[in-house]
Amino acid sequence: MAILPITVYGDKILNEKTKNVNGVDDELILIIRNMFDTMRNAGGIGLAANQVGISKSLFIVDLSPVEGYEDSKPIVLINPIITSESDENVIYEEGCLSLPNLRADVERPDAIQIKYINTDEKEVILEVDDWLSRVIQHEYDHLLGKLIPDRVDQKLKKMLQKELAQIMNREADINYPITEK
Repeated sequence: MAILPITVYGDKILNEKTKNVNGVDDELILIIRNMFDTMRNAGGIGLAANQVGISKSLFIVDLSPVEGYEDSKPIVLINPIITSESDENVIYEEGCLSLPNLRADVERPDAIQIKYINTDEKEVILEVDDWLSRVIQHEYDHLLGKLIPDRVDQKLKKMLQKELAQIMNREADINYPITEK
């Protein structure tokens, strides 16, 4: 397996909508394995394909490093679509491997229903809430070309500008491989 460089704020691919996957083959399985290796190497719990420079509608989630979720199984979501959201929103601090060291409070629906294809090319409908819902929504945003700064109010976004510029200019202290400028 391989550790892939992670795209960071300012990399064009992060602001573009990804393309649907047209079937699961050996190449896609290798990409998924490399994504898991990359995510775990960086200490993440979710990773979208465009975060490793691949414009495919695909992301992975593994909450097993999180207290209380140790028994959870990794999930691969291909061509996901959020089909419903709860009316109740919650605010929680989020981080992102493409925004190293930056954290911000983000408001999201507490629960969602998401439809996706798994690696066996079977359609799955998943209803999730709490932490898993948040991580899935965060990764889903990546597939739409959205990042944390797109989810916060303008005042907070302005306060984050210095940190965002450091990330974009590759001046942030990062302990995993990232793309070159």
